[in-house]
Amino acid sequence: MLSVALAGKPNAGKSTFYTAATRADVDVANYPFTTIDANRGVSHARTDCPCLDREERCGDDRCRDGKRYVPIELLDVAGLVPGAHEGKGLGNQFLDELTNADAIINVVDASGATNAEGEPVEVGEHDPLDDIDFVEEEMDLWLAGIVDRNWESVTRKSRSPDFDIDEALAEMLTGFGATEADVAASLRSLEYPEDPQQWTDEHREELARDVRRRTKPIVVAANKIDVAPEENVERLLDLDKPVIPTTAEGELALRNAADAGVVDYDPGDPDFEIVGDVSDQQRDALTGLRGTMAEHGGTGVQAALDEAVYGLLDRVTAFPVQDASKWTDASGDVLPDAFLLPPGSTPVDLAYAVHSDIGDGYLHAVNGRTDREVGEGYELEEGDVIKIVSTAS
Repeated sequence: MLSVALAGKPNAGKSTFYTAATRADVDVANYPFTTIDANRGVSHARTDCPCLDREERCGDDRCRDGKRYVPIELLDVAGLVPGAHEGKGLGNQFLDELTNADAIINVVDASGATNAEGEPVEVGEHDPLDDIDFVEEEMDLWLAGIVDRNWESVTRKSRSPDFDIDEALAEMLTGFGATEADVAASLRSLEYPEDPQQWTDEHREELARDVRRRTKPIVVAANKIDVAPEENVERLLDLDKPVIPTTAEGELALRNAADAGVVDYDPGDPDFEIVGDVSDQQRDALTGLRGTMAEHGGTGVQAALDEAVYGLLDRVTAFPVQDASKWTDASGDVLPDAFLLPPGSTPVDLAYAVHSDIGDGYLHAVNGRTDREVGEGYELEEGDVIKIVSTAS
């Protein structure tokens, strides 16, 4: 399952974001290091369900009137403080937990009400822009340290006549989630000595920074926009990187209210409808939240998840079926499964995602939208419905 991790300094709202996005119970408090052990839960990316192109909705539990929610893993780890790459705070634990994440959501307190160490201060007292590059820098320096500590093994291998630097570096960085293709792309973009023994600290740091950007892309969730000074939000949104204005507390309130039958709301919607009895105080709070959502297009929690999955990682959602005409599985369920695949994936890749035996026995595939057979080199597009014919079917 694709994994997205929440990063950021303590008290920026990561645990609130996690609770809202997963509906899991975690400690949420106004002091640093509320989260000690990593929380892992299931959240969802949102896309259009293919059933929108049919007369009736599919009826799947993860489809809400054509809004399809595709499961992903969401990871909430201990907050990051300056010097985390050197082990300060819970830095080593935090950074180690990130190795298996495919993308990072950097949760930033846009209100400026927490200082660099995550301690509460007055709204606007801290500059939230300082927290943007800080997370990237700590991750980059942490990976640079790993590269530096393991460099001697690369230099030893370089003495072999069949030495391949792509393979050697990929082997060293496998634990960080880097593939040989990632390493090769990084090396193509850098200038470096052919002999690893001639590499300097600067060369290794450049490599670490480039590999991190390719393997752990970051989207910023500018949290607490409901209380943030307007100039803070404007400056964050002007940055040359993906920034999503977010109110994790607002999303959590809406999901709790929806569970209680008070509001009609689907995660990612730009608005909601009050359908139950509420007090005057609750109505005032919901009215204020509606104004924030109207200004920013929603609470931002679902938007940040979607940006990580469909923006940063450029994933496509494919729906495997057994009946290409009815779009059903063997039990007659319509569009029961959805898989998030990397760009350029083919029906063969989808077959392996379903099950290794299905992939090993792959024969051909049929596009459910056109009812035509597609070649094994066909590149899947968002929302494709694919029947896989396999000897293991």
